[in-house]
Amino acid sequence: MQQRGDEVYSSAPMLRLLDEQLRVLTPGLQRCAGTHGLVLDASCCRVPPALPLLGCWTSLALRNPHYEGDVQASASEPLPFVDDAFELVLVRHALEVAPHAADLLGELVRVLAPGGTLVVTGVHPLGGWSAWVHLRTQGKSPSLQLPWRLRLQLERNGMLIEQIQRIGSIWPHAADTRSNPASPLGGGYVLVARKRRQSLPLVRLRPLPGRVPANGQLSPSVRRNSIS
Repeated sequence: MQQRGDEVYSSAPMLRLLDEQLRVLTPGLQRCAGTHGLVLDASCCRVPPALPLLGCWTSLALRNPHYEGDVQASASEPLPFVDDAFELVLVRHALEVAPHAADLLGELVRVLAPGGTLVVTGVHPLGGWSAWVHLRTQGKSPSLQLPWRLRLQLERNGMLIEQIQRIGSIWPHAADTRSNPASPLGGGYVLVARKRRQSLPLVRLRPLPGRVPANGQLSPSVRRNSIS
């Protein structure tokens, strides 16, 4: 049966995949610290993860052609945030429903603070989940992203890739009783990247030449070999 994109992302198989992705990411996310985090969901806002070292969240949902949630804005325009605003950016399947996924990914890097963490989750386009998604969203199929292409774009933007992993069952309705949701043929993926910190130029200071005062007394801070 044909469904809208928001219905697919609210379906039981997709909710299970989202939960499995979060289970894999949680140990690393628990170490993320800062004052602000951004979570961007596909179609509807969901509760951000509870992270003890992160101050507060800004929650958005991408419902074309608008961002909804804590901020209202057009999805065809740059994100309404200043540069380097967030120490953690969590993107849950939102690239799949973005009008221009590459532009949105660049914006997410822009608003991420140096040293901050970017997390992207999605449905892997090579597998049984891809066919399931397209079958149920005929005419409005999400644009599923290949993780290796996301990796190339992020590396061109100066990001360090820390993790790429497939997650979940092979088929959306397959029963999965494994305690570890990671699977080489899983229908979803997680990608974790870190923004490089800006390096400060090292400048060697040259001492200014000193002069002997009229009384002949030198300050203790003056180097005698600098006297002219």
